[in-house]
Order: sequence, then C-alpha cells, then structure tokens
Amino acid sequence: MSEVVKVKKRKVAWGISGAGDKIAEIVEVMKELKNQSEGVVEIEVYISKAADTMLKFYMLDEEVKKSFSKVTVEVNANSPFLAAWLQSGKYEFLLIAPSSSNTVAKIANSISDTMLTNAALMALKAFQQVYVLPTDYRESVVYTKLPNGKDLKLRVRKEEADQVRKLEAMDGMHTFESPQKMKQFYLEWLKSIKT
Repeated sequence: MSEVVKVKKRKVAWGISGAGDKIAEIVEVMKELKNQSEGVVEIEVYISKAADTMLKFYMLDEEVKKSFSKVTVEVNANSPFLAAWLQSGKYEFLLIAPSSSNTVAKIANSISDTMLTNAALMALKAFQQVYVLPTDYRESVVYTKLPNGKDLKLRVRKEEADQVRKLEAMDGMHTFESPQKMKQFYLEWLKSIKT
C-alpha cells in the first residue's frame, strides 16, 4: 500500500495598503497568481485600515474576500500580529501591493505605526525579504482609473519618487515598477520552489 505524503504549503503574506492607483489590476494579478500557486503556496491577505476603505470605494472588497481563504483587516500596528509571524518564518516573504506613498515614506523612514509598516520593518530586522509595488515609483504624470471608469490625472512628485529610491537602498527590500514586473518575479520564484 502506498503512503500519501502531505506536503506543507508555503505561505506568502500579501499586504494591501490604501492606494487606489492600479488596485483593480493588482487584484486581478493576485487572483491569477493564487490560481497558479494552488497546492504549493497559500497567499494570505492583510489589508490596512486605509486599504479597507479603498477596496470598498473601488467595490473590490467582496471580490478579495471571496477569492482568498484568509483575508485579515488591520486593527492596529500589532493586530493582527503579522510582524511576529514574518519574523518567525511563517511566511516566505511580505509583498505589499499596491503600496501607497504614505506606506512607502513610513517604511523608508523607519516609522512603524501601522500593521504593514510595522510588519515590513520587523521583517527586515529578522533578515526576511520584503517586496513592494509603490504606486508613485518615479517622477511623472500618470493616469489612474476611478471607480466610475473615468481617468484621473495625477502628478508623482519628486518627493514621492525620492522615498522609493530611499526604500530601494534598504537591505532586504525590493521594489517593482509595475504589476507585470511583480507578476514576473512571483512566477519565477514559484518555479524555483517547485523544482
């Protein structure tokens, strides 16, 4: 009789901060990556208080909750206790996408007063990798979609872009310029753990 060997799934903590730019596209990428990870990796979603508001504004909150088995909303900087779970190795890494300019600036300047900023900084202290997709990656003019389908013209200022450069200089911190680059990284990582 052959034994059935149960393989323990790896886990990834996916944080969503309160950014609206690219949020619909990122939710689609999240769902696609979850489907490609089935049986190997479980994506657990952590939503900041601001992201909870933003997901509701974009009418994506129910879609995220329906698509992922574990979705947790921030209570405070230590609840849920994501920082400790990252430090203890429960998760392979933390991925924050999208990451608002507020979250980027706080992490870049070591301010850990929210669940995601605290988790990122505590993960880095424990030599864990952190991946971030900032909405304000480089100084430019961008167009983002509003929930009603209209475009909103925004300026990414030098000040926001400078915070991303500061973030990139941190040991253990990795950034993505686009959802496509984030997806490419994730799929390469997934392939590497399957072999």
